[in-house]
Amino acid sequence: MNQDNKVIIFDTTLRDGEQAPGCSMTLGEKLKIAHALKELNVDVIEAGFAAASPGDFESVKAIASEIDGPTICTLARCNERDIEQASLALEPTSNKRIHVFVATSEIHLKHKLNMAKEEVLKAAFEGVKMAKSFCDDVEFSPEDASRTDHDFLTEVVNAAIDAGATTINIPDTVGYTIPYEFGELFQHLISNCKNSDKVIFSVHCHDDLGLSVANSLAALESGARQVECTINGIGERAGNTSLEEITMAIKTRKEYFDFQTSIDSTKLYPTSRLVSSITGMHVPRNKAIVGDNAFAHEAGIHQHGMLRHASTYEIMKPQDVGIARSNLVLGKHSGRHAFLDRVKELGFELDEGNLNPAFKEFKKLADRKKDIFDSDIEAIVLNTKTANMSTWELVDLETSSGSSWGAQASVKLKNINGTIKDTKESISSKNGPIESVFKAIENITGYNPKLINFEIHSVSMGDDAQGEVTVTVNYEGQDYRGHGISTDIIESGALAYLEVINRIDRNKNKNN
Repeated sequence: MNQDNKVIIFDTTLRDGEQAPGCSMTLGEKLKIAHALKELNVDVIEAGFAAASPGDFESVKAIASEIDGPTICTLARCNERDIEQASLALEPTSNKRIHVFVATSEIHLKHKLNMAKEEVLKAAFEGVKMAKSFCDDVEFSPEDASRTDHDFLTEVVNAAIDAGATTINIPDTVGYTIPYEFGELFQHLISNCKNSDKVIFSVHCHDDLGLSVANSLAALESGARQVECTINGIGERAGNTSLEEITMAIKTRKEYFDFQTSIDSTKLYPTSRLVSSITGMHVPRNKAIVGDNAFAHEAGIHQHGMLRHASTYEIMKPQDVGIARSNLVLGKHSGRHAFLDRVKELGFELDEGNLNPAFKEFKKLADRKKDIFDSDIEAIVLNTKTANMSTWELVDLETSSGSSWGAQASVKLKNINGTIKDTKESISSKNGPIESVFKAIENITGYNPKLINFEIHSVSMGDDAQGEVTVTVNYEGQDYRGHGISTDIIESGALAYLEVINRIDRNKNKNN
């Protein structure tokens, strides 16, 4: 690969992506995503903001301990405590980067930092210099760079380069800029900063105006060689540059851009589905690259062209991003080997501990559904949990309701030691069977969390399609999220609620 044309893919799903409302993740979930990012072959994983909280520190340290291959990075403000915490969290790995930042726009200086320009210059220089004493690979970001006076931005970047920064990242923090304007900014910095040829220029865009990918491509054309991005474009407000969109734009239009990345594009779709499942942020059907409609054709003229030659209406092959072409896959008579082969073909891995429960769920689904789609298999794999992770397991569920009298639920659960308990809860508030089921589960388990969000999403097509429910609750000041899938939406809700109860229980036992 020509290093002059190599675009470094810096993934910040676990840092900036997690800052999106409702996208907080557990340590186990972050490790799953980190392993998927390694398989995707990203160059840099920004594992978190080590100084932000003890939980973030532990996550960065665990990822630094467990993931080899990509550079492991953590964010830090330009102050002594943040940088020391970053260094400690990254101790387990030799392939590390500290990413320091300070705001530079007049708006931030006046309304957030209450600092003079000279103080910002000093903070940038000393922050980079201190990070450099702990780590050879140091990245510097002038926050809100796209709204910063160009001359002052040049001064700040010069200070960071003088202090030893190896990467200069230019963020469009609020998604304000437009492509031509942003390209000119990079040309200005690369032309006017001293020793600009000694550093990698990087770009970090937000999607507030829907221009994050276009702005990132404009930066690359103007000399940047690193793109900071997230899976599915998740992130604060409208999100970040989408990793799958930027990499496939480069790959699909290689004759125009003449850039290359190290990304294994066949892992894009499975990684997208994993992040969607963990965060509860469903991918819109019309999302570029990984949405359900990305390779779907309904108009007659499009279908006719597709039958003649796929290139008439497709600029990429679905297999290029890890989407299988087949529709119906397996049935009730399929065996373990056929099931496992299909799972692997879809880009997922199942270890021995998860294979048996996943196959068991597949067989249960095959008895309920006439047609099983790839998306059904994906949902099973992504929602399978090993039996020893759950304190409570659903054994039986019955509900009845009427518009004039309310709802009633009978729930039977099995706890971890095999004991079966059951209860029946009558609801007269006319809020329906879902609330009845949740109340019954609370009576059995003894937990009474506050429901924050309840979402329903169709996994596949048809009258017997599986429904996926995502539930978010708050318990003792902490948010928990759970997923459940079933052809019965009430059962999906029960499974999702049980998952959050089990997470609460595991967290409580861990802290005792």
